Amino acid sequence: MPSNIVSSSHLVSDTSAELSEFEFGLIVVNNAFNRWMVRCMTAAGVKDLAALDVSLLHHVNHRERKKKLADICFVLNIEDTHVVSYSLRKLVGMGYVQSEKIGKEVFFSTTDEGRALCLKYREVREQCLMAALADSGHQNKEIGDTAQLLRLLSGLYEQASRAAASL
Repeated sequence: MPSNIVSSSHLVSDTSAELSEFEFGLIVVNNAFNRWMVRCMTAAGVKDLAALDVSLLHHVNHRERKKKLADICFVLNIEDTHVVSYSLRKLVGMGYVQSEKIGKEVFFSTTDEGRALCLKYREVREQCLMAALADSGHQNKEIGDTAQLLRLLSGLYEQASRAAASL
């Protein structure tokens, strides 16, 4: 039997050693992606943002629509609203995001400066990441298939999380 590359051999299941290998890959890619977002943003001109801050800035900027905290957390699958709220306040304080109270709800949107920063990030992303992707030989279909698998597995992990919470 071939040896799977895993981070925690005691978790490898006879049912699916591949899932343990996938989980290790997910840990490694998550850390690499977070590091990439921070470094890309630094190259775009802002060095004081954490990976979550970068993710939130881009999501708030997405489709140029105002967004509520609960919707932001829901779409990004973040359970801890306090962490997101803190990050949004940080982005507001830096001038990249603005908040507006409409009725009882607070909505967030990017400022002109925030939109410009997102575009600068895109330029760095095109130069560094997309160029590397083009050179790697990977096909966009493979990436799309992997994205679908990640969404499927996200649902399985959510279901398992609910089951574990009820134990």
